[in-house]
Amino acid sequence: MPNETIRLFHSHLSERDFTGEPIPDEVLDAIIESGRRTPTHRHGQQISLVVVRDPDTLRRLWEAIALGIAQDQRQTSERLGLNGGPPPDANLRLHPASKAPVFILIVADFHKTAVAVKAGGREQHVHESLEGWTVGAVDAGITLGTLSAAARSFGLGAVAIGALRHDPQPIIDLLGLPPLTYPIVGISIGAVRRPEKPVLKPRLPLSTYRHDERYDPDALTPEILADFDRELLDYWREIGRPGTTWTERVQPYSTSVHPETRIVAVRQGFTNVE
Repeated sequence: MPNETIRLFHSHLSERDFTGEPIPDEVLDAIIESGRRTPTHRHGQQISLVVVRDPDTLRRLWEAIALGIAQDQRQTSERLGLNGGPPPDANLRLHPASKAPVFILIVADFHKTAVAVKAGGREQHVHESLEGWTVGAVDAGITLGTLSAAARSFGLGAVAIGALRHDPQPIIDLLGLPPLTYPIVGISIGAVRRPEKPVLKPRLPLSTYRHDERYDPDALTPEILADFDRELLDYWREIGRPGTTWTERVQPYSTSVHPETRIVAVRQGFTNVE
């Protein structure tokens, strides 16, 4: 029988309708401590958080994210032979989550481990391998899930912000990230307005997610895909928002290439991350 923790996970929503109400310090401290206690590869603790609450910094942060999104959308349209639309900085629209009082940047931090390695009289090389990059991304993901669950346990809303990776350099500059660090993902948290009857976004059937003993590459059939596309369209209609099928939704990202990820990663000191 589900307990409170399981019910919390099963009711997950990426909530964006933030009220802007400040989060009490003791609540924010408890959320951050939850993130600090998450496991990391070999106890390397190669994750750091940058907690942003200053209104001016938040504004500049969200403007940088919005510009990166606009640039990505324009490049995608041009690549697909569509109308590129207006310049990226025209009619810049901030992300709905920009009203959240707190933004936490989750940073892959091999600067910190380099300091420790140097203190031991050696030179760090993990950041020169794809393994190091993978470790940072995995540990950031674990931290993201923990922060989200911790925030929601206090009745707050939380939404992951991966769009900052469209153009990470302005984020690095704004928040003063040193070499051997990289902004993997952010999370916005705060009080939110909730509908009386929240509707959970559909997921593909369990049979396409859970594979017992061996992966089944034929689990996602054309029939299942068509049914799920219809289910997702029904969801958008129910919540009164425009939306597409899942098949259409995965097209822009899955057909994109983001060379800036490697460019900025190398600039930050990460190599062999192709």
